[in-house]
Amino acid sequence: MKKKISQIALARIGILLGATAIILFLLPHADRQSYSYELSQPWKYPLLTADFDMPILRDSATANALRDSIDANFVPFVERDASAEKAALTRFGNSSAGKASPEETATLQRLLREVYSRGVLDAKVYEKIKNLKPRQVRMMVKENGATTVSTTDASAMFSPAKAFEYIDSIYSHHHSSRRLEGDIARALNISLTPNMVTDSAADSKFRSQEYLQVNGAQGVIKKGQRIVDRGEIITPQVYTNLNTYMELLDKNQGTHNDHRYFYAGQFLYILVCFSILYLFMALYRSRFFNSLRKMIFLMAFITLFVVFAILMFEYVPNGIYFVPFASVPVVILVFFDSRTAIFSLLVTVLISALVAVFPYQFIFMELAAGLVAAFSIHRLSQRSQLLRTAAFSFLAYCLTYFVSSLITDGNLDNFAWRMIGIFAINAVILSFAYIMILIVEKIFGFTSTVTLVELSDINNPLLRRLAEEAPGTFQHSMQVSTLASEAARAIGADTQLVRTGALYHDIGKLESPIFFTENQHGINPHSGLNPETSAQKIISHVAAGLQIAAKENLPEVIRNFISEHHGKSMARYFYNTAVNQSSEAEVDKSKFTYPGPNPQSKETAILMMADAVEAASRSLQDYSRESINNLVDKIINGQQSEGLFRDSPISFRDVETVKETFKKRLATIYHSRIAYPEIKK
Repeated sequence: MKKKISQIALARIGILLGATAIILFLLPHADRQSYSYELSQPWKYPLLTADFDMPILRDSATANALRDSIDANFVPFVERDASAEKAALTRFGNSSAGKASPEETATLQRLLREVYSRGVLDAKVYEKIKNLKPRQVRMMVKENGATTVSTTDASAMFSPAKAFEYIDSIYSHHHSSRRLEGDIARALNISLTPNMVTDSAADSKFRSQEYLQVNGAQGVIKKGQRIVDRGEIITPQVYTNLNTYMELLDKNQGTHNDHRYFYAGQFLYILVCFSILYLFMALYRSRFFNSLRKMIFLMAFITLFVVFAILMFEYVPNGIYFVPFASVPVVILVFFDSRTAIFSLLVTVLISALVAVFPYQFIFMELAAGLVAAFSIHRLSQRSQLLRTAAFSFLAYCLTYFVSSLITDGNLDNFAWRMIGIFAINAVILSFAYIMILIVEKIFGFTSTVTLVELSDINNPLLRRLAEEAPGTFQHSMQVSTLASEAARAIGADTQLVRTGALYHDIGKLESPIFFTENQHGINPHSGLNPETSAQKIISHVAAGLQIAAKENLPEVIRNFISEHHGKSMARYFYNTAVNQSSEAEVDKSKFTYPGPNPQSKETAILMMADAVEAASRSLQDYSRESINNLVDKIINGQQSEGLFRDSPISFRDVETVKETFKKRLATIYHSRIAYPEIKK
């Protein structure tokens, strides 16, 4: 037994640490607030100030425009290729040999020397400087061992195409308007290569120097100065400042040890929240805390909600407000109770606040909406209740958002109507909590109040069969259901559970209904049987009931009513008969004892009392208040003396309340009636 308890304790600790680890792993791992912002959209967070001095850089549009201006007005650097002229003359001489007269060759070579002396620029450089005013190029010149920059007027320089046109025009002027053509033109065209080429090193060096004014800071935002305030439109310059701030913040983050301290803080925060829940459950809800299955569900449900909230925050704008936190108390209330539901809501909201942009506003709004949902639904018995709860939750969200906006800003200038739409979507999602309840029922084997209401419908096939095949048992079950539910209401037990369990507690009698008094009509099959056999026939209806319940997939909580409604009591009538008939000194009691177990809950204990009292009340000859009171006291006191309620959490005060409820109810059922007078002629 101790080994089992220690295993359960270890399992609880494992669940606690596992849930904490999962949430910690998915939390945004940064020791700063995560911001999501867009160009030309309002800043939705509080005032942001610089944590350190930071440069003011130009925004991308301005920087690109300035860079384009520098490129457009940049005077390129060139260097003279001394070998280009010689190579061009040699190439022309070889290409034009035999195709031009000596006089033509000499003229063209002279013109080639002329254009090369003025300079033949690379075509790309020529196109670039064509739009410069004045048209210039720069060269690196070595004088007295030092390198200086020389600016040269490039107006007289040519591109290869312009050089050809110039030579052609001069040639035609000296040769009677005859233009260059054929092989001579091709030879000249091939020979013209640039002798003024780009000086890549100097060009890159001086261009980078001019770019410094683009990439350099325009100013400085001092530590503590405003970067952006809530509601301010994010202009290109503000957008650039924010990007600079985020980049520098990443670089300036603390050491690895600082990160560890930050993660340790998050871990301890989550652990403390869960530990408080554990402490509450252990001290005030031990019946739930001792059920490993219920604790697994509770921790898994809270963890999944927190994980969903983290993911929505990370990937959807304002996504955390789409999460229906109000469904946490609604679902838990169905399977636990109101205090556990409210405490679970508190823990879920507190942990989720780790990622909320405005944590105090978030906690205020979610707690208000969740509490309103829990108070409005109280006990879920109809799906339509969820619609009402969703409507109340929506109103709570709207009101708390209105109030928090007034507190934060002092006005409604930043009141976002889009948030009202988000709250409406949240409410719609909440209205579908019934689907979540069904999923939980299937996975964890729980039974909701809605399911109990559906099972208590007398048109249920199994109850209709009971009414048709064992009408006396059906009527007995109906009476027991009424008695037990009244008593449950009086002591604060689960009324709907008792009502439904009472309807099914005797379904085992369907196997042999004739053996039970309420279904007999003058013929008693026990007449020819010995007491032991008759007792076994009666006792067997418990096992038969469990078999039928398993076949019909009845919930476990209903099966508990079947197995526990007699507990380990005796079939007293047949035992007494056996004792009177026996010549032996002692009769074996075990053959006349129900298999049990004894009632394990208040509800099954109430059913045991109601079942015995209702059955015994049918044998009363006198239905006076005194006889009813004596009957109730005798039956229930006898059950107490046998120790049938020892395993149940029902108290002596509860038992007394149950007695009083039964007495009043039976007195009402069996009240004396006035005889109608006959008409005398």
